[in-house]
Amino acid sequence: MEVIVSSKQQQPLVFAYYVTGHGFGHATRVVEVARHLILEGHIVHVVTAAPDFVYTSVIQSPRLFLRKELLDCGAVQCDALTVDRIASLEKYSETAVIPRETILATEVKWLRSIKADLVVSDVVPVACRAAADAGIRSVCCTNFSWDFIYAEYVVDAGSQHRSIVLQIAEDYSHCEFLIRLPGYCPMPAFRDVVDVPLVVRGLHKSRAEVRKELGVEEDAKLVIFNFGGQPAGWKLQEVFLPPGWKCVVCGGSDKEDYPPNFIKLPKDAYTPDVIAASDCMLGKIGYGTFSEAMAYKLPFVFVRRDYFNEEPFLRNMLEHYHGGVEMIRRDLLTGCWQPYLERAISLKPCYDGGVNGGEVAARILQDTALGKNHASDKPCGARRLRDAIVLGYQLQRVNNRIIGIPDWYNLAENKLAGRSSEGSQILREVEDYEILHGDPQGLPDTMAFLKSLADLGARHDSNKDTDEVRENLAAAGLFNWEEEIFVARAPGRLDVMGGIADYSGSLVLQMPIREACHVAVQKNHPAKQKLWKHAQARHHADHEKLTPILEIVSLDSELNNRGPTFDMDLSDFKDGEKPISYEAARKYFAKDPSQKWAAYVAGTILVLMTELGVCFENSISILVSSGVPEGKGVSSSAALEVATMSAIAAAHGLNIAPRDLALLCQKVENHVVGAPCGVMDQMTSACGEANKLLAMVCQPAEVLGVVNIPSHVRFWGIDSGLRHSVGGSDYGSVRIGTYMGRKIIKSTAAGLCKGNNKDDLDKDGIELLNSEASLDYLCNLPPHRYEGVYVDKLPETVSGEEFMKKYDNHEDSVTTIDPKHIYAVKAPTRHPVYENFRVEAFKALLTATTSDGQLSALGELMYQCHYSYGSCGLGSDGTDRLVELVQEMQHSKASKSENGTLYGAKITGGGSGGTVCVIGKNFVGSNEQILEIQRRYHVATGFNPYVFEGSSPGAGEFGYLRIRRRNVTE
Repeated sequence: MEVIVSSKQQQPLVFAYYVTGHGFGHATRVVEVARHLILEGHIVHVVTAAPDFVYTSVIQSPRLFLRKELLDCGAVQCDALTVDRIASLEKYSETAVIPRETILATEVKWLRSIKADLVVSDVVPVACRAAADAGIRSVCCTNFSWDFIYAEYVVDAGSQHRSIVLQIAEDYSHCEFLIRLPGYCPMPAFRDVVDVPLVVRGLHKSRAEVRKELGVEEDAKLVIFNFGGQPAGWKLQEVFLPPGWKCVVCGGSDKEDYPPNFIKLPKDAYTPDVIAASDCMLGKIGYGTFSEAMAYKLPFVFVRRDYFNEEPFLRNMLEHYHGGVEMIRRDLLTGCWQPYLERAISLKPCYDGGVNGGEVAARILQDTALGKNHASDKPCGARRLRDAIVLGYQLQRVNNRIIGIPDWYNLAENKLAGRSSEGSQILREVEDYEILHGDPQGLPDTMAFLKSLADLGARHDSNKDTDEVRENLAAAGLFNWEEEIFVARAPGRLDVMGGIADYSGSLVLQMPIREACHVAVQKNHPAKQKLWKHAQARHHADHEKLTPILEIVSLDSELNNRGPTFDMDLSDFKDGEKPISYEAARKYFAKDPSQKWAAYVAGTILVLMTELGVCFENSISILVSSGVPEGKGVSSSAALEVATMSAIAAAHGLNIAPRDLALLCQKVENHVVGAPCGVMDQMTSACGEANKLLAMVCQPAEVLGVVNIPSHVRFWGIDSGLRHSVGGSDYGSVRIGTYMGRKIIKSTAAGLCKGNNKDDLDKDGIELLNSEASLDYLCNLPPHRYEGVYVDKLPETVSGEEFMKKYDNHEDSVTTIDPKHIYAVKAPTRHPVYENFRVEAFKALLTATTSDGQLSALGELMYQCHYSYGSCGLGSDGTDRLVELVQEMQHSKASKSENGTLYGAKITGGGSGGTVCVIGKNFVGSNEQILEIQRRYHVATGFNPYVFEGSSPGAGEFGYLRIRRRNVTE
């Protein structure tokens, strides 16, 4: 490498460049920016954990100084493709939180010692704070920030790690501005943004030179395998490549023997040259590989990484410029590479943007160090942040500017958002399809779904390769369009009252919402089943042993970072002549978390096999299209399960009552997916009726009927933007605390029966205590008994170890006590006792005489429920803010002058985010107030909340449609 020598005579500036400890991608782009700074005559100190050769192979200059230091940990990976979210947060705490004061003192001292003119961070949070403490300006240069990456992890980990995200965002707020790279994520912690082109390392050798050194002929097909951290025990095999292909392996193990068609690159090889000399790349998407593939127009066959939130934005940009082919993880590991590689070399990547981001960024950094102000003239400096809600994640931002998301990602969101409004304009579904059974009932979303089927069929007829997203191309080839298709519909639900008290036996009142999931199912003889190319590759040698295949396409999967397609042999669900166990199924779907979503769909088949003995001899094609937003606490998973099982049952002539179908779908979620839940979600989706509340108890599952919503009453749901997770640790801890409380109450009652005061009790008193000593559900304990006898016996909190030592277990088969965890007991126990009373009162009030007093009482019950959630630890900033806005509106002078419009609100479902349910008068003024709340929340948080309004029939009331496309030639 030629030594870099600068001819610049100006006084050199000193840059301190901090590089995050996650992966080589950051180091490879930092080296390009640093190279240009050094060419301008400046001094660059790089604080990094990456090997020296990453920098010295490009820069050989006395002006480059490398300091080995790890000040953050990035994302901890279970394997090459899966991030361990909890371990990532714990590792960050260990690396950057616990020693924070020492780190800050050390960095401030070092920055002053080198007389740094500017601190640059990619994208180490504490570097920005250290710069501020040292009195030095700082700039971040990145395409993502760790507050965004970690924010979803906090949902999984619970509130104990929330402070990490807040601290990271506050550290970033000390940064003056952000140099933002293409393929960026939302980064609301930064006040100001300067966009630059792709940062790409340049080429040192020609394609011909590289191929000659590798011993690869010019006309041979060459794939570069850029995949660090390969699975343990997995080996590359000669048969993985198509005949005549060669593969160069980056970062391979020195201990492994490679097949003759694989070439191992040295660890210090300059990969941009190899990338440009290849015909396609196979690997996982990171900024370094992504940017160089884009710059050199190299098709990229990628395998998803799970839980790394940077990837969807890079992937969408890659596919926007026709440069990406997704490979299923199973096919990567089994060596079914050929169909993907052949597809890749047929692509024509078309990125035509700039690739000189390193030079542009260096110029901006130089100007900033010399005193130029790239930030706005708004007040600067460190400040407290307030909540910002972006794409369902809770983040923090400064009070200045909302940083948007890339245009190509917005397009997909807008497409989904417009679907429901589109339905009212569709009048031609009967022209496209002959409806042989059922009634669409004029539902706009059903009309829209039928039109989407017609469009897919037309696309299939045209047989043209279009620019449509991959899931639409897969869906167009999914069905035999001349054969019958069965369509089912199941809505999400709004938890009006009852919520988390369901597992304690409380009455719950649930409303099926307008938003619903549609599923289309077709069964075919295996000989007639259309197979995707990768599935064909797996079955090409087995024509005599035709096996039923399951193929699923999930439309709009990219909005939730899912693989859009899934396929499997239905024989995988068999162990000999019997269905496999649910535990084996969970392990089967856990192999590839990016396709774990398929467990909700395919799991319905296994449950029907296991519980009803159904034998599936035909192949099954399933198309899923859901308008129920995920993570909002409105039961998107239940709607998916119920719609799928309803469509499969219809296609196979199974007559399953709605209640029974709901119970079967609960088994899918509890046993196949492995996400314990009550049955109220599935029951509402299956048994609910439009514009009515379904009244039920979930322990044991029993539908008590429907409650008419009076014509003067209306319910809305307002999405807080905080991602709701019923599987999160907060929900589980509250459930454990509830069962602990029940166990303590039972033990106390038993003790009172045997105690010294037994003689003071009459027969009825003894019987009452005996019944409470065997209490099955907390809802059966009246509030006056709770307050009069047991409230003082319950501790506010207890450690798992202390509880088990005294009571052995908590008698809940769904949850497990952590001995080291401190559980709240009193508040979670109190909630279901009073919630059941509130729900019973709410139900009775709905049938009372119409009056403002009636609405005020209903609203007050909802407020009480909301604050009870909060005392359990299941509240959230966003949902609390929405309830406060409802109260502000309710008590405003304008509202009082109109005799009130809104009367109450509460958090819904499992809490810890999600949606708020609002009750009000059913007239125009109420809608105006809901829109005003939406506006105020947007101003306060940067998130424009979705409003759920209206209701629709459950799956049982809707039934199913049996349709056939009309002959297009008629």
